[in-house]
Amino acid sequence: MSDVAAIKQLVEKTKLLKKEISKIIVGQHDAVNFVLLSVFCGGHSLLIGVPGLAKTLLVQTVSDTLGLNFKRIQFTPDLMPSDILGSEILDENRKFTFIKGPIFSNIILADEINRTPPKTQAALLEAMQERSVTVAGHHYKLELPFYVLATQNPIEQEGTYPLPEAQLDRFMFSINLEYPTFEEEVEVVKNTTSVETQQVNSIFSIDEILAAQQLIRKIPVADNVVEYAVSLVSKTRPNNKKATEFIKNYVNWGAGPRASQNLILAAKAHAAINGKFSPDIEDVKAVAIPILSHRVVKNYKAEAEGISISQIITSIL
Repeated sequence: MSDVAAIKQLVEKTKLLKKEISKIIVGQHDAVNFVLLSVFCGGHSLLIGVPGLAKTLLVQTVSDTLGLNFKRIQFTPDLMPSDILGSEILDENRKFTFIKGPIFSNIILADEINRTPPKTQAALLEAMQERSVTVAGHHYKLELPFYVLATQNPIEQEGTYPLPEAQLDRFMFSINLEYPTFEEEVEVVKNTTSVETQQVNSIFSIDEILAAQQLIRKIPVADNVVEYAVSLVSKTRPNNKKATEFIKNYVNWGAGPRASQNLILAAKAHAAINGKFSPDIEDVKAVAIPILSHRVVKNYKAEAEGISISQIITSIL
């Protein structure tokens, strides 16, 4: 199949995918879109929202429609690295046998990732970055595709371990889930308080997902689009000569080079699922906020004046 035909097929299958997801998930179109983009790019996502916005249900539904194995890990203060990765035990022949942990799955839902200590967060970090884990000196490869979709609750921060910037940077997208509209909430209540349950069909196979990832990487990008993405990231750094007065006033730290890489990769995926054969500047703008929002650190002045990260990023778009 030619690349042009493959992109057309990807567009059709993505439409079917969104239709299946909408059987269970009402609204949240942006969140669904960004989760699918991260899947097609092979990246991880952080879902941020108050309790009850169907973060877990969204991840479960996406994994069902993609035909992937799904495991949920509830992060708690007493969770140990071995609870995620697995551990070696003595079998009846007095030999050590490795028992795989829940990390050996295609989609991992790391629920409330900021509730667990840094040691356990770091164990997840290796798996996210290397697509492999090391237990008792032995190296184990994870099955591809492998995604971590982590959730975080923006309220009630007592007793939490905020993710360090280096770990946040490993997430391709930071996706904010908003409250539903009145009409959407009415529909949610009707759907969830009756005996009828919706079933979703699997639209993709594992091989098709891996092929889509390869296809997106092959998409050509014009130099001016790459330069726009890199320039955008440079403008988030207050000590850079491209930074505006607004950035210098309100930002402590800007985004690193991984943000530029992710902007281009996500722009390629955004172009592909919209039937374009090469991304343009509009595609970069469409993915900029969820890619940059967790990589830009605002200062106390922005905090005091109530200026949000979204406002900061919008100011440079």
